[in-house]
Amino acid sequence: MTCSPLPKQTPPQGTAPATSPDGRQATVQRLAELRGGPDVPQRPLDARALAALAANPGCRRRALLDGAGVDKGAVAQALGSPAPFGQSQFALIRGNAFEARVKADGGEVLLALLCEHTGAARPDPAEVTVPQLTADGPAGRAYRTRQALAEAPEGGWTLLDHPLLSLEVAGSTAYLEPDALAVHPDGTVSIIEIKSFPILDGSADPVKVGAAARQAAVYALALEGLRTVRESALLVCPKDFSNLPAAGLLQLRKQIAATRRQLRRLTRLEEIAAELPEGVHFAPDQEPGRLTAAVESVPAAYAPECLSTCELAFHCRDRARGAGDVVALGRSVRGELGGLETVTDVLSAASGDPESPAAQDPAAAVLRRAAALRAEALEAAGVCAAPPAARAAVTPGTSAPRTEAR
Repeated sequence: MTCSPLPKQTPPQGTAPATSPDGRQATVQRLAELRGGPDVPQRPLDARALAALAANPGCRRRALLDGAGVDKGAVAQALGSPAPFGQSQFALIRGNAFEARVKADGGEVLLALLCEHTGAARPDPAEVTVPQLTADGPAGRAYRTRQALAEAPEGGWTLLDHPLLSLEVAGSTAYLEPDALAVHPDGTVSIIEIKSFPILDGSADPVKVGAAARQAAVYALALEGLRTVRESALLVCPKDFSNLPAAGLLQLRKQIAATRRQLRRLTRLEEIAAELPEGVHFAPDQEPGRLTAAVESVPAAYAPECLSTCELAFHCRDRARGAGDVVALGRSVRGELGGLETVTDVLSAASGDPESPAAQDPAAAVLRRAAALRAEALEAAGVCAAPPAARAAVTPGTSAPRTEAR
């Protein structure tokens, strides 16, 4: 593949210009207060979190808690709605062993796979530069990474093992750690993602591949201004059920454009924090009622996709169901129902009552037709169905039975 560098574009710095040093310090202090005090450790805002935020930029709750470095897992545990997040110990050990294997001997295997898929000449391992990136703290490591990228020799290969990049998003600094970066002889950079899920018969789980592409797009945004990023990232995974590496290219152009657009939609953290009641914070060890009130004081935008990306998803799902929000059924369902925002409105529109306000919605005719077809099908099967009006009398999330398991 010939090099087709991505055009330089401005990174997603948020909706307002960079703040002054005093304003920056005030923001850092405010976010520390939201965690429960300066002594509470800050959870890093990483590429996974940014990819999830880009997929749901309307959720102010996640934007604020992630930006402030709140431990959402501990908050969910204190709220009584823990989510089973993270890999198993076995998967972590297997993933670490696989990564160590493909990075052995100065990353010879990684560069061989990269050259195979890009059509570049395979370099002599002795001629590959592998700089040391160790430093104190994330800011120091990010500086060493920028320095290594700037000093990469022209005409040769440079491999950066676990570099650290920084990206300003909505007034907060995110530190991002790609598995590896490769600087080509022409000065362009390839992002390398190493994952533990397998490539079976030449294909992998599309959901996991999409998540890897979104993470790589976040890394590409962080690299802008440092080096020209190639339009494809290299995804390295185990082949079939072995521990042998296989690889493929992830196209980044569309992912970068979508991620940039979504991250720019994020409201700056200072604006969200300014709307909170006085004294609100998210320390998990506070009284449960106060913690619940603090979490509920920040608007959320729940969707079923949150179940695989956010520790607070079960809590937000329960609240969405209790309020009868249609979006709890999925974004596609919400889009089909137009202005009908609650299950009660939907059932009212389907009841056929011409005096119901919901009956005037354009989706009401389709709902009534669907209700009639359902009634006909149940009648043909010998099942007596309750009319929509009767079902509407049941408040969603209260007395209605719920059979879905977590």
